[in-house]
Amino acid sequence: MRVTALEVSNFRNYAALRFEPASGVCVLVGQNAQGKSNLLEGLSLLSTGKSFRAAREVDLIKTGAPVARIAASVQTRTGEVQAACIITRAGEGARKKFLRNGRSVSYAQFLGGIAAVTFMPFDLQLIAGPPALRRRFLNIALSQANRQYYHQHATYLHVLMQKNAALKTPGPVNGALLQTYNEQLADAGAHIIAARAAYVRRLSQEAATVHARWVGAAEELSIAYQPSPDISDETPAAILKSLQAALSASSALEVMRKTSLMGPHRDELSFAVAGAVLARFGSQGQQRTAVLALKAAEYALLAQATGEPPLLLLDDVLSELDADRRRAFLGNLGHLEQAFITSVDRPELPSQTARVYQIAEGRIADAPLGAALSA
Repeated sequence: MRVTALEVSNFRNYAALRFEPASGVCVLVGQNAQGKSNLLEGLSLLSTGKSFRAAREVDLIKTGAPVARIAASVQTRTGEVQAACIITRAGEGARKKFLRNGRSVSYAQFLGGIAAVTFMPFDLQLIAGPPALRRRFLNIALSQANRQYYHQHATYLHVLMQKNAALKTPGPVNGALLQTYNEQLADAGAHIIAARAAYVRRLSQEAATVHARWVGAAEELSIAYQPSPDISDETPAAILKSLQAALSASSALEVMRKTSLMGPHRDELSFAVAGAVLARFGSQGQQRTAVLALKAAEYALLAQATGEPPLLLLDDVLSELDADRRRAFLGNLGHLEQAFITSVDRPELPSQTARVYQIAEGRIADAPLGAALSA
């Protein structure tokens, strides 16, 4: 998978830009607040349909402009794909419109057309940060590879919101309504748990292989899925039965606490090295190496699921890593069809095929490897 052209207008600090990136490793170099991350954000938006950093989508639109547009031509194994996202101001917020090959499509139809793995400094909190980060990681990874997962997860969240609203309603809770919600949650939730369990099993194996290549087999990395509720049998029927029983058993406590206490919205992942839980006993360096291995594994599994290498978007991650971890991670980039790296300084890349671009004030210029970068 390779981006042949990216066009943005009134997006973040860009009034208008057309960028035709090279294949292989594309390094975007420039000082802070010049627009490096904005280009990666635009590419990520065309992949997942969402920004990897904006709290409000209206912030994606350049100040004073009514509409922002991001579009890309992407060469895939089945031919060229044209993808676009139009973001329009709407009151205090914004609304998005997605297009595929010039036709308006729903978000569900848009998702998965362009596969990408994004890695930014915030991802380094995946080991020791709140559980919501790890669930978000699973949801993004699985939704890109499996459209059915996205539909089941969206259904689950919709019913969960309705159930929580019913639990918070003053006065007695309608027991029949609660039971209906639980039945719907169990059905969608069982699919989510089954997909997550299968994915994490493969993710753990792939991440352990990468991790061992970097640090040796003695410090074995393992990733464990901890579903809510616990499951001993991963067959769909057994998961459904366990979830139904858990939802029923927790009903009285949920009514008392006025919130849903059981289901995949409370799932967790745990990471261990040589049997020791990383979040509690791992050093910062060990945690960062584990996240690097996790992202490398995510990339490999997405490539397997889609049948071609996804885009790799590395947003200012190298500055957060020491020299050894930078070399270990960058050593895997030489074979990639296309990767984008942002950095304040030009990194030392093992591959001489890297193309360097300088970003300054929303403009981009080719910077040959032998050329000095301007201040």
